[in-house]
Amino acid sequence: MNRHEWKRWWEGTLLITRREVRDQLRDWRIVLPIVGLTLFFPLLMNATAKAMVNFVARYGADIVAERLFPFLMMVVGFFPASISLVVALESFAGERERRTMEPLLVAPLTDAQLYVGKLLAVLFLPLTVSYVGVGVYVLGLHLVTGWWPSAILLGMVFLLTTVQAVMMVSAAVVISTQATSVRAANLLASLVIVPVALLLQGESVMMFYQHYGVLWATAAAVLLVAVLTSRMGLAHFNRENLLGREVDILNIRWMWGVFWKAFRGEAAGVRAWYGEVWQDVKSLGWLMVVAFALMGGAVALGVWLAKDIPAQALSAPSPMEFRATLRSGTLGGLTVVGWRGSLFVWWHNIRAMLLAAVGAGFTFGVLGILIPLLPYGLIGGALAVFARSGLFSPWTAFAVMVLPHGVVEIPATALFVAATLRLGASLASPAPGESLGAFWLRAWARWWRIFLGVVVPLMAVAAVLEANLTPLIVSRYLLH
Repeated sequence: MNRHEWKRWWEGTLLITRREVRDQLRDWRIVLPIVGLTLFFPLLMNATAKAMVNFVARYGADIVAERLFPFLMMVVGFFPASISLVVALESFAGERERRTMEPLLVAPLTDAQLYVGKLLAVLFLPLTVSYVGVGVYVLGLHLVTGWWPSAILLGMVFLLTTVQAVMMVSAAVVISTQATSVRAANLLASLVIVPVALLLQGESVMMFYQHYGVLWATAAAVLLVAVLTSRMGLAHFNRENLLGREVDILNIRWMWGVFWKAFRGEAAGVRAWYGEVWQDVKSLGWLMVVAFALMGGAVALGVWLAKDIPAQALSAPSPMEFRATLRSGTLGGLTVVGWRGSLFVWWHNIRAMLLAAVGAGFTFGVLGILIPLLPYGLIGGALAVFARSGLFSPWTAFAVMVLPHGVVEIPATALFVAATLRLGASLASPAPGESLGAFWLRAWARWWRIFLGVVVPLMAVAAVLEANLTPLIVSRYLLH
């Protein structure tokens, strides 16, 4: 596309945007509640902050109030954007119900222009009211308490507000294109509001403890989800399907048929099925390299975070004294625990992966990647502690405590991460001639083939090694 064509493309797109924004601002039933909430909610938070300051001043806990000011600022930015979701949910489903979609769809515009124009229009109001709300809150709080946020803190809050609003609105537009009515779109909005509300709670904890590095990483992850959500909506938007779909019926038999056919493939038996699964594993290719790189990055992050542990907390006896203490006691927890222990370890790991899979479905694989990487961050932190305390060599500790079962568990985790990466990427890919529901079912079936066929058996072998071999090696190393 040359410069002239690109300019014409954006002219058509912004024509849709201006039309939508004009219609939104013309409807007092939309403007009045949003403007009222934008002004009332910051004033309510200011009153709350003032009451909090007066309360904690009695007990000399001013730091508590100061740490909560940024959280309230983030809530002020989130609340108007969540209320404004009704505009995004109504963008396509509402026009279809009012029979105003047909003239728009026959306009000389591409599907991409129509979708992007609508998306920009419904982003305008949530972002505007969020920015105004945060500004009113900060100004009012400064007049009441004299508190003023730093430039970094203010920029972080505006960034989190922006990426969360973009993510929510993008997801709401996708729901609006797939729902057959505004009622259905409103009910499906819980799939957007609930995860973002939980995310806001996690961000509030990080804000209270001033872990700003984690918040910057969270903003990057949310931005990635927002981009993938917008990409998915654009890839699966089709004006003919939008007009042709009148009623969606929950057909469990059809859903299972699509999933099972993709999961089974063309295999006539277990051996042939594993041959197809092996081809799926080989097709991961560079994603396995990315998975190992992410795991290494998690270890490095754990090492970096461990530097904040105070030196006095790392005081430890010498290795000789430590071993003498162990010889005088017992190592009952480091003995072979048999099949019960193996089953416990296996189920613990599989349960964490299933939880990651649930998160992956809401976040295009982002949360499904972060959860398996958490143990590797802990490993990095533990190795750094060993190195700083002088109790063990970090390389020896890794070889003795992690590697005996890690030779199986680490590749299995990398395979899980790579498959989840492909799942997230595939959900945002176009599916010509196929509905979004069928495409999702096939993508999940491909993921489950690798998980059940390869990851689960490998994690079972790793659990047996972790519960039986690793304790023996650790005990021999500690006692000899």
